[in-house]
Parts: sequence; structure tokens; C-alpha cells
Amino acid sequence: MWVIYLDYQATTPCDARVIAEMLPYFSAEFGNPNSPHLLGRHAADAVDTARGRVAALIGAQPGEVLFSSGATESNNLAILGIHELPGCRGKRVITSPIEHKSVLGPCFRLREDGWEVDLLRVDRQGNVDLEHLTALLARGATLVTVQASNSEIGTMQEIPVVAEIGHASGAAVHCDATQSVGKVQVNVDELGVDLLSFSAHKLCGPKGIGALYVRGGFAQRSLSPLAFGGGQEGGLRPGTPNVPGIVGFGKACELCQGEMSGESERVVALRDELERLLEETIPGIRFNGALKSRLPGCSSVTFPGIEADALLANLPGVALSTGSACSSGALEPSHVLTAIGISREDAYSTIRIGMGRYTSREEVEQASCLIEKAYSTLVALQETDTQGRQPEPRSL
Repeated sequence: MWVIYLDYQATTPCDARVIAEMLPYFSAEFGNPNSPHLLGRHAADAVDTARGRVAALIGAQPGEVLFSSGATESNNLAILGIHELPGCRGKRVITSPIEHKSVLGPCFRLREDGWEVDLLRVDRQGNVDLEHLTALLARGATLVTVQASNSEIGTMQEIPVVAEIGHASGAAVHCDATQSVGKVQVNVDELGVDLLSFSAHKLCGPKGIGALYVRGGFAQRSLSPLAFGGGQEGGLRPGTPNVPGIVGFGKACELCQGEMSGESERVVALRDELERLLEETIPGIRFNGALKSRLPGCSSVTFPGIEADALLANLPGVALSTGSACSSGALEPSHVLTAIGISREDAYSTIRIGMGRYTSREEVEQASCLIEKAYSTLVALQETDTQGRQPEPRSL
């Protein structure tokens, strides 16, 4: 079925060059990297090569990159595994209300164990309040966890400042950079974070593989494992490594390192063009987030008076979403949109558009026409319904 794919924040198509690199490790090179024989050594060498490629993309050392099943596992390991770090004061975590649920979930799990969980204030654009962070840290904290960029509105945070403030109080700093890595420049030394999570399937790599950066090396035991039964990944993530996935992750990172700059510029131009076309044809349309500091291909669009679900139902040829993929089908409006002050009614009228590597200008132009047509259809139906409705009988 032909479809215009505009949901790159949910996942990305796997690059053909990535698939080609992975294929031998499903068949000819099927060895377990922990085995001592030749096939095992070949697999181990492939894992080492991939680890170096992943590390290079974020400016880390290979020994600081721990492989996981994806960013959700990495976030959980970073937050639930931190427990007691030297120099940290108190069992307390500070985060923001617009984090991905794979961050908010483990934070609230810590609350069940007696930890304090404080949420930072955010403004209408989704920027965290840095003065509020400073005030909250006056009582100390074990961990500060703030995302690099938001998956729904695209707002990018000032992570170097967050890290500086957090470290000044003795807190460790974790960053969920899942939406940023491979799309914009991410360097762990420039960010200053202690922990950073990301995933392959957000940067045209395979699903089911991700990484956690641990400053100084994951073997230093600054985290506690969440699973037990093996010594892989420094004992923090036991189990036979997903060699094909790791190889694909490494190749995807290598491609991003070489092509990201030009790709981002192209995608920004496409996003801006789509927003211009929509703004010209749809009255009252609004774009959410920090419009001058957001992810290249991300656009959060509110269509006042129109239900987003109804709009999507009238766009079978365009792949869009109403929020993060993990929340699709939820009865409640987006927690991100309501946290930045958007009304529930407008939150229900908001869609997320995501563009990336394979989005073309022709698709953007076609999508804008299809969205405008679907919007006009719904407006006409509403007007017909209003005009044809009989007045309610008045009681005496």
C-alpha cells in the first residue's frame, strides 16, 4: 500500500546499507561473541567494531557504550540502576513532566521505594525552568534526568547548563537523547552528562537495539544491573548479545556521522515548507514547541476545532500520529501538550509530523494537499451538522 510516511519520531525505515551489513550475521557469521572458537571471535570483532562506531557518533570511548534492547531499557537501567553514587546527597530524582514515559515510569517506580520525585516547571515552548532546577537542587538530589529533545514538540533543551547545575549540587545527570542522536550533533563531553540513552531505530537502524553511555566506562560498577545471570556488558546487561542488531546499529551510526549535517539541513527545509503550505490554507493553525530550537523534522500542529483522530482517519495515505507511539490509543490527551499549557481540547486537536532521510519534497507537497482536503471535509461536515440540527425543546 502506498503511503507518505511522516512519523519519523516513532521509528525510521532501516537504511538498505545497514541491512546489507547485518545480513551475514544471521547466517554465515552466526557465532556467539562469547565463544572461544573462530566464529565466536568473528562475532566479537564485529561487536567491537560496532561499539567503536556508536561511540564515535557521540564523542565517547568504546568502553563507555553499553548495548541494550533499546532506549527504554537504557533509561530504566540509568534511573533504577543508579541507587548510591559517591558524593550524591539523598534519594531524590529531579525530572521534567514532558519526558518520555520510559523516563517518567522508572522515576515514579522509585517513588514507591520511598524516593522523592520532583518535576521541573516548563514554559509554553517546552523549555525546562533552569532557575527552578537550581532551587530544587538546594536540597540535593541523587539524579537529574532531562531529555535532549522532545519527541512530540521537538523542543531541544540546554543540557550543558542542566549538567553544570546538577553537578554543582553533587547530582548525577542522565539525558534521554533518543530523538537527538543521529539527527543533530550530540557530544557527551560538550553535554557534560554522566549517562545518555539512545536507540538504533530512530536513526535508520534496526529495532531492538540501543545503548547507554556511561561516563568513565560501564565496567566501573556505578550502576546496579536490573537482570542477572551473565557477565556480558560488564555484568550490567547479561545475555547473549544481539550481534546482527549491534552490527546494524554501528553501521547506522557511521552513516549518520558522515551524512547528518547535510541531511538535517534538507529536512529542516522540508519541515518549514510543509508548515508554510499548511499555514497558507488552514485558518487558525498553530505550531507548538520552541520553533527556533527544535528537532529538524519535527512539527507539532494544532487544528482548532477539529479532532486529530478524525483528521487521521481521513488521511489513509499519510502516516501521522497524535503523539508518542507508546501513547497511541490512550484516552487521555498528550501529557507533553498539557504540561506546556495547551488545553485538553486543543491537545485532542493536535497531530505530530515527523520527516527524515527518505522524505521528499513531492511527498511534502502531496501531504499538504491531502491534509488540507481532509481538514476541509471535516469542517464541512461540522457545518452541515450544525445547520441541520433541530433546536432542543424548551421545558415549561
